[in-house]
Amino acid sequence: MRKLFTLSVGLSSILLAQNITSIQYNGLLHISKEVASEISGIHVGDSFDINKIDESLKNFYKQGYFSDIIVSRTADGGLLYEFKEKSVISKLEMNGYSSAEEQEALFTEIGLRKGDLYDASKIQQAKKNLIKKIEAEGYYDTVVEINVEPKEESIALTFDVNKGEKIYIENIDFSGAKKIDTDDLEAALANQEEDIMGWLPGLHNGVAHMDQLPYDGYRAKDVYMQQGYLDAKVSDPLMRVDSGSYKADVTYQISEGNQYRINSIKIDGVVDGLDLDEIRSEFKAIKGKIFNINKLRKDMAYLKEQVANLGYANARINPNFHKNKENKTVDVQYTITPGKKVTINDVIISGNHTTKDRVIRRDIYLAPGDQFSLTDLKDSKSALGRRGYFEKVDIEQQRVDSTHSNLLVKVKETATGSIQAGGGYGSYQGAMVSASLSDRNILGSGINAAVSFDISKISTNYSLSFNNPRVWDSDYSLGGNIYRSEYEYTGYKQKSKGAGLNLGKQLTRNLYGSLGYSYSENDTNIDENATEQRYSIFAQEDLNYAKSTFSVGLNYDSTDDFYVPREGIILGGSLGYSGVGGDEKFLAASAKFGAYYGLEDIIDYDLILRYKLRANILKDKGNIDIPEKLFMGGIGSVRGFDPYSIAPHQDSVDANGTSKRKYLGGMKSVVNTVEASIPLSKAAKMRLSFFYDYGMIGENSIDEIKKQGYGVALEWFSPMGPINLVFAKARHPEDLDRTSSFEFTMGRKF
Repeated sequence: MRKLFTLSVGLSSILLAQNITSIQYNGLLHISKEVASEISGIHVGDSFDINKIDESLKNFYKQGYFSDIIVSRTADGGLLYEFKEKSVISKLEMNGYSSAEEQEALFTEIGLRKGDLYDASKIQQAKKNLIKKIEAEGYYDTVVEINVEPKEESIALTFDVNKGEKIYIENIDFSGAKKIDTDDLEAALANQEEDIMGWLPGLHNGVAHMDQLPYDGYRAKDVYMQQGYLDAKVSDPLMRVDSGSYKADVTYQISEGNQYRINSIKIDGVVDGLDLDEIRSEFKAIKGKIFNINKLRKDMAYLKEQVANLGYANARINPNFHKNKENKTVDVQYTITPGKKVTINDVIISGNHTTKDRVIRRDIYLAPGDQFSLTDLKDSKSALGRRGYFEKVDIEQQRVDSTHSNLLVKVKETATGSIQAGGGYGSYQGAMVSASLSDRNILGSGINAAVSFDISKISTNYSLSFNNPRVWDSDYSLGGNIYRSEYEYTGYKQKSKGAGLNLGKQLTRNLYGSLGYSYSENDTNIDENATEQRYSIFAQEDLNYAKSTFSVGLNYDSTDDFYVPREGIILGGSLGYSGVGGDEKFLAASAKFGAYYGLEDIIDYDLILRYKLRANILKDKGNIDIPEKLFMGGIGSVRGFDPYSIAPHQDSVDANGTSKRKYLGGMKSVVNTVEASIPLSKAAKMRLSFFYDYGMIGENSIDEIKKQGYGVALEWFSPMGPINLVFAKARHPEDLDRTSSFEFTMGRKF
């Protein structure tokens, strides 16, 4: 209580005075004197009141800026406040844990930043947070020492970390488990025995996660609840650690009980507009089936969503089980407590330093005055995630009163403007380099523009494009592009220049339609020495033609994120006709499909499964030259093969015994891709994707040529944009197939 004692001594002679003649505030840095006056609540002319001055001191300390405050009387009968502010943390370092590049994010995670005021209690809490984080990685007896180095008006902090030793789980014993396979029980736990080759990503290395150990008993019980054992009891885990080897055995005591089937499912609670029969038809839990707690949770979430869609934002669904132990059945009863209907009071947006509020609001399907809908809230979050403007999107409810709520839209912006680059190497095209200057969200307006080029031994391409996805904040979009390209096949050269215009409309929340027109002029020349080359396009003379194309397209997108979707599908198709003007006359149809499924909620690991399909078909309506036909290979097609190297062809052997290939081009193609993506480094935003590509292409039949490729891709969301490094291998290539083992791109969606 040194401050109060100082106050008492300093003011002992003031009691005889009647009024304060002046007030001085010395030593203030973080707040102004005007603000200090408001905090103290004392003004010139007020009478001296020790209790009131004491209260002002308490108010100043509550601000968190000051380590010491002294109040004294001046000679002219005034008050003098002298402040000593807390030192600023000017340096943060950590030894023994984390790389220098990751330390800023790590300190932020444990609650410290450069520029914070030094607060001993806050430092100790950060220390506890750090130890807890390290223990979660399996380290036992972690010690953290903090070195405080005073500097002029600042403090330098150094965290010295001794991570101790890791505990490895050698054996797990489920004593009493007979009706459920112990492998199924262990698979649900955060702490597991070491797998064979457990060092591989996605497998268990046996390291104990001490922070998760208290919850593993509940996870094991949940497995029993998924298979109808409602009476099952699982004890807290007992871990025995060998202090010499740091090997541990974990034991669970289990009483399984009986397995129950569902006898009936009832819903209590009347809500106007709720069709209970339709809801029951969508339930996953079915009468007569074995009880499954996971299906119960899904049914509760579905029921809550349907009630919330009627405006009952604060609705509660309470489950009750009535067990009949004699016939081993259970009656499930859901009780709905809807509360009152809720109206949106306001939509409050934060975190958007660049993106304009109106750009965000046009993807939020709830506005002030609207009745609350949980589906609308979920769709709004997904729509914002698909834009690619934000690294993170959260939409929360803020209760105003029983009938009104605010929506708090919190976004964390990501880099949308970047200088992007890509490249690779192939046996045919040699080194490839590409670059572009683009911004998906110019000045926060949502408008996308880009200028790009790519150069290799066989190609040079330039393009300029723009797209406004919401013209004047309407449902219409407008985009255009101009380009010039040169491509040199062996024995065949093509130059093209053209432009295109596209008009689109948002038909529903997830469905988008478009109309487009493009025009190009193409000059192709046959190399006189083509017959001496190993690869060539099958043509007999120079081709100079113009192409005029009208197209129409539909695209459906319900994914939840632009770069790394974890749920939803993409479905699209287009139909184009070349023949209204120009020299080419053909129909071109294309289709794409993508399905994304994240397994984190099921297996507690951020594994994402992806399936993608791309199909194309051409129909000759009078004239279609080889350069307009279909070719496969490379990123976006069958990886492991050079771009444009897979197509119907004619192989031959010349008089010198040299094998040759002449490409004809295809009329039909389809590419299937299966991927599994796992986290590699959360701090560095890196993922690893294992893929398998299977493609078919033909002139008369789609399966004339079948090619397969597989490999891994490193997906890195770098500060310069997304980077994709692809290491691929062609499966069963033929002698004349052109293969490529490495490619990379930067700035494109994975």
